Amino acid sequence: MTTGLRERKKAATRQSLHDAAVLLAAEHGVESLTVEAIADAATVSRRTFSNYFASKEQALLHHDRARTVRLVELIRARPARESLMAAVIGAAEQHSTEFAADPEQEERYRTLRLHPALLPELVATYAAAERDLAVAAEERLPAGPDTPLRAQVLAATLLAAFRVVGQTALERRERDVVDLLRQALAITREGFR
Repeated sequence: MTTGLRERKKAATRQSLHDAAVLLAAEHGVESLTVEAIADAATVSRRTFSNYFASKEQALLHHDRARTVRLVELIRARPARESLMAAVIGAAEQHSTEFAADPEQEERYRTLRLHPALLPELVATYAAAERDLAVAAEERLPAGPDTPLRAQVLAATLLAAFRVVGQTALERRERDVVDLLRQALAITREGFR
C-alpha cells in the first residue's frame, strides 16, 4: 500500500510532535511539559498540535499507540487460513522489523513511559488496542456462541503478553522481542494447565 504525500506529511508532523514531547519531557520533566512548548519545539502552532493530539500525554505516548495500531493491522493482514496464534507470531515478526529503534530516543522513552502522570493515557491506549485486537481475533476464530467472549479473553491475554514483552525488552535492552513473545505465550499456555 502506497501512502500519499498528504498522509506522509501528517505522519511526519505527528512524529515530530512526539519526538519534541519526549525530548522536552526527558530534559525538563513530564510535570513541567506544556503543549505550547511541544508545539514550539516542533515549529508548529498550538492549533496544529491540537489537530494531532488531545493532550501532552497523548503526544508523549504516541509511540505506544502507533505500535499497537500497527500490530492489529498486521494481524488482520495475515492470510485468513492462519490460526490466530500463527497470525500473531507472523505479525509480531514483521512488526519487530518495522520498528527499528533509535537507541538515544529509546533510552529517553524508557524512563518516561511509566511516569505516574502518563499511566491513565497508557491504560487508554491499551484499552483501545484490546478492543481492536478482539475484533481481529474474532475474525479468525470459529463461529460459535462463545466466540465474542473467547475473542475478548484472547485479546486481553495477547495484549498483556505484548505489554509485558515490550516493557521487558525496554528494561533489558532486548532486541529479539519475537523470541520473548514466544516465551510469554508459552508461559501463558502452560500457566493455565
